[in-house]
Amino acid sequence: MTTLKIFGKPRSRTIRTIWLAEELDLPYELVDVDRQGPDGQSRDANYAAINPNMRVPAINDNGFHLWESMAINLYLAKQHSQELYPQAAKAEALLWQWSFWAIGETDLQMIEWALHDHALPDGERDPTKAATAWDALQRPLAVLDTTLSRSAYLIGDQFTVADLNVASVMYRAHAMDLDRFSHIKNWFHGCWERPAAKRARALRGDV
Repeated sequence: MTTLKIFGKPRSRTIRTIWLAEELDLPYELVDVDRQGPDGQSRDANYAAINPNMRVPAINDNGFHLWESMAINLYLAKQHSQELYPQAAKAEALLWQWSFWAIGETDLQMIEWALHDHALPDGERDPTKAATAWDALQRPLAVLDTTLSRSAYLIGDQFTVADLNVASVMYRAHAMDLDRFSHIKNWFHGCWERPAAKRARALRGDV
């Protein structure tokens, strides 16, 4: 059996693809892309043949190289699971919608909030930046909370790769007070309590 190669580190966006591989029960090899610079880019020139952007994650699926975490996850889910990736055109479009929405509406704001709320050393945090990022998150979080008030998951009552992608982009919400967004809170922690998610998170050393 061919083993999927996943390039990256668990303490990076690579966690998204690790989680999906665990959900799919796919055998995989996690290839540590090290010697990262301060901008998060790998300085290993050999990795450029896998991802010319020099970022993680990327995959080698039997000779097929693919980068960008959302593209990777949508590809793997479609290849291996009609439960995680419903095939109907409208459902598929919603998978794309929510995956792209998470990157465009929450990713950078989540990072900025986490850095200046708790992740950076005390002397490097800027409370104003944390507050600005938190304020910017209110509208997308309200959109997500309203959606989840109508159904258990983003596309009806079945967990799909859309839920995985969005919950993984929102990883830093583990440290957020989500009480005012009760539907997000229940959904988010429920997603991360899935056995595959817990196995992926354990690789980070967080649990």
